[in-house]
Amino acid sequence: MFISVLCRKYHLPTTEAEKSRKRNSAVKISSAESINAVIIGASGYAGSELARLVAAHPALALAGIYVSESSNDAGKPLAQLYPRLRDVVNQPLQPLGEQQLAHIKQPAQVVFIATEHDVAALLVSALHDGNKLIVDLSGAHRLASASDYERYYGFEHPFEAALNQAVYGLAEWYTDELAQAQLIAVPGCYPTASLLVLKPLASLLANLPVIINAVSGVTGAGRKPKQNTLGAELSLQAYGVFSHRHQPEIERYSARAVVFTPHLGNFKRGILASIYATVADDVSHQDVEQAFSVYQKQPCVRVGHQQTPAIQDVEHTAYCDIGWHLNGRQLIVFAAIDNLLKGAASQAVQCVNLRLGLPQTAGLPL
Repeated sequence: MFISVLCRKYHLPTTEAEKSRKRNSAVKISSAESINAVIIGASGYAGSELARLVAAHPALALAGIYVSESSNDAGKPLAQLYPRLRDVVNQPLQPLGEQQLAHIKQPAQVVFIATEHDVAALLVSALHDGNKLIVDLSGAHRLASASDYERYYGFEHPFEAALNQAVYGLAEWYTDELAQAQLIAVPGCYPTASLLVLKPLASLLANLPVIINAVSGVTGAGRKPKQNTLGAELSLQAYGVFSHRHQPEIERYSARAVVFTPHLGNFKRGILASIYATVADDVSHQDVEQAFSVYQKQPCVRVGHQQTPAIQDVEHTAYCDIGWHLNGRQLIVFAAIDNLLKGAASQAVQCVNLRLGLPQTAGLPL
């Protein structure tokens, strides 16, 4: 019922013919002048970081920031919620109703969506007309099939065709695909840290599951209040054991079985992932070093042998720091990122830069 109501409200395509017309259209964006960009879901932690980056971007113009009609933040200046954005983003958060949605369809050339997953799936279908680039920071377009969403996200995906169209936004690995994208699925925060480690190692690892233990700051749980994110309740605790929605995402894009256990830490932001793997016979230090050399020309990834990255060194930046240690066949790799930036907002902007033919680092905090 919820989905059908939104389909009617937002005039979503309901027939295969309508969906096909949308799929067959092509996005045409020129970077010759400022590109109008809007953000839906700008009141959240990742959305507010995105607003800050877009407002300061040399090629993007922040044309509007939106929240749901029912949000208590509707009408408030974003800087009222986040005082650090005063004189940086002075716009109010507009309630997203039918009139605003129709308005977005006209001038916006880039639409960032940072909403709940089920809402994002509906909004993509409403806005995916081929005339704009849609960048989805939710998990609504990262997995392969609609059945995955029922299992891991708890909702029925309304338009499975979009799952085949979405380009995965792991910027360092899908550069060519991103250059032609109409719909970008920005990776999750844990998958970003994990995949930047696993993908270079694909040919070096034994055919055994990889173990990933990762700790995230409390902002990874979102802005809505929850008991386990209250100051007095904060500790260090595992969650989502054998059931976290990022596990199938990591497995899909690494093509490898993983045992992934996330932890919620008692700090604000950042992720530190510890990744344990067994290399194949005769794999040497030189082989691992050569594998990670793929990042030598990637400005947002820094790799060091025998190093142990720290969250404080990547906090408030677009970097991923990687450190690796090999002892016999046992390989331990650490990856540190800012969950709100490289794990969300700055990676979204990095993908847009690639789509527009701009330097990857345009507008990024490095």
